[in-house]
Amino acid sequence: MKKIYHLKTCSTCVRIIKYLDLPDDVIFQDIKTEDISVKQLEELAKLAGSYEALFSKRAKLYKEMGLKDQNLTEKDFKHYILEHYTFLSRPVVVYNNHIFIGNSSKTVETAKAFIHSHE
Repeated sequence: MKKIYHLKTCSTCVRIIKYLDLPDDVIFQDIKTEDISVKQLEELAKLAGSYEALFSKRAKLYKEMGLKDQNLTEKDFKHYILEHYTFLSRPVVVYNNHIFIGNSSKTVETAKAFIHSHE
């Protein structure tokens, strides 16, 4: 599978997508207009190793809801990601069963190198 989960309105996602110079066969899913499904999230968690790895602790709601003061479980991380798109760390790039999560420069560089060596 070659897919990217992103926000079309997020300037960071837009910049990263442009930088990655993705091949034409990559499928784009704007998680604000097309909710991530339970099945999709379960597949992402399997690749990532956990729901927590997909969870954004930088989301405004994380602090607003007092979640940073709670001891969240894998079930909680899954629930919150499905409840509101902002809890998914973005972008999430899945390329040939490899997953790259988030916008750190190291992650983006690793994703770009991997994608262009497997085209």
